[in-house]
Amino acid sequence: MVKLRLYSALSIFLLSYCLCFAAAEDVRVTVRGVTSVAKTDDTFICATLDWWPSTKCDYGQCPWGQAGILNLDLNNKILANAIRAFGNLRIRIGGSLQDQVVYQVGHAVKKFPHFKRNDTGLFGFTRGSLPMHRWNQLNKLFNQTGVKLTFGLNALFGKHKSNDSDLWLGNWNPKNARDLMEYTIFQGHKIDSYELGNELCGSGVSARLDAVQYSKDIIVLKKLVDKLYPDPKTRPAVLGPAGFYDQQWFNTFFEATGPNVIQGVTHHIYNLGAGDPYFLDQVAQTYRDLSVSINEFAPWAGPWVGESGGAFNSGGKDVSHTFANGFWYLDQLGMTSTFNHKVFCRQALIGGNYGLLNTTSFIPNPDYYGALLWHRLMGKEVLVTTHDTTPYLRAYSHCSRNKPGISLLLINMSNQTTFSVTVENDDNLYPSSRKLKNYIYGGTEKREEYHLTPKDGNIQSDVVLLNGTPLKLTSSLGIPEMKPIYVDSSSPITIAPDSFVYVTIKDFKAPACA
Repeated sequence: MVKLRLYSALSIFLLSYCLCFAAAEDVRVTVRGVTSVAKTDDTFICATLDWWPSTKCDYGQCPWGQAGILNLDLNNKILANAIRAFGNLRIRIGGSLQDQVVYQVGHAVKKFPHFKRNDTGLFGFTRGSLPMHRWNQLNKLFNQTGVKLTFGLNALFGKHKSNDSDLWLGNWNPKNARDLMEYTIFQGHKIDSYELGNELCGSGVSARLDAVQYSKDIIVLKKLVDKLYPDPKTRPAVLGPAGFYDQQWFNTFFEATGPNVIQGVTHHIYNLGAGDPYFLDQVAQTYRDLSVSINEFAPWAGPWVGESGGAFNSGGKDVSHTFANGFWYLDQLGMTSTFNHKVFCRQALIGGNYGLLNTTSFIPNPDYYGALLWHRLMGKEVLVTTHDTTPYLRAYSHCSRNKPGISLLLINMSNQTTFSVTVENDDNLYPSSRKLKNYIYGGTEKREEYHLTPKDGNIQSDVVLLNGTPLKLTSSLGIPEMKPIYVDSSSPITIAPDSFVYVTIKDFKAPACA
């Protein structure tokens, strides 16, 4: 990602935390289990792989190393084990250089370039290309680890730049994409979805397309996918426009495209600025506005966060890989799910400063474990979750994944206050009528708790503790087992300062989860 000066960890996180001096605070969190308010996809957790070469450097650092798609060590055991731990992790291949990539197959391209630094090129690079032997290697890894793959196509192929702006003109030429698809089908590689272009909507980032023209292009892609994949059961979905939400552009695109062309509306979010909960709440308006646009103009499609890394242009070198980043990341997972988003793609699985895995050692960063617990515990049905205390306590709940009851995510953004949480069940089917009395959950089965805290209490640590024990790779470089503690259901949930807690309550009576 581009065009943002990196923030310092101290100015963004340390100075923005709530300086609350109360030792403890009793809180009642209310879960409305009678009906769900939204629904995610089974593969809500998603991570990206990007095209950046090792020469992607900014602010005196080159944080991508060998983590780009063309250079990544696909035989690394930690990488494979980290992906496999999810069972069905969604990976999105794309990013800033996506619209400069051609595919080394067929006859649509005569010369196959390599990425080189060039100040006149988009994002400071020339065009690059994807060899088919590399495409085969990538798909071998994905097949072995259960990946659901979203592949971003070059939307500028066949177009030319206008003389006086970043606007690109002309129709998309699908020939190179068609050659890639035909090769992919012949090889038996499985693609879950194709996405057209990267950050070309609205005012664009380094290039932009007119909304009506983009709609014409994506209709061509949809027809191509339908023709090459005649079986609807195995046909990849079509996604777009993969950029920052602009209401007028998006609405024009929806109207010009018409029904049942795109299955997912992908948009990008890089909203980590001030670092406090009031700032984090501001992005909720974007999620709400996009949902309104989709409901009005494209109700057949679901919203996706197709790329989000907190701070763009490779992330913040002192924050994005640390425990502190989880205050943003896990909160965004909770928030987007309540706005009916189907998928949230984290930039990146590996690479830059914001990778879920360390760029050089491949060792998981703290956000990896937060994402893995979400994937394992939080089901698809989203429940209304409220409390009336400080916004420094964030609370989200879903029906549990593959278990009865509910799972909650509780985030304590205060660095001073401990919250003692009691869970209430609101089983009023008609909340607009006279409110019935809620009742405090008081089950008999012990609940499961997963407390995530930073090593030595330092939120800038790369090491995260689960229930007081550091999470480290096994001797065989596998992902460690993540066991909960079992707590008597009659006691409140204790949320320590600067911590994240996942809780599963299996005997919580939630009709929405039946």
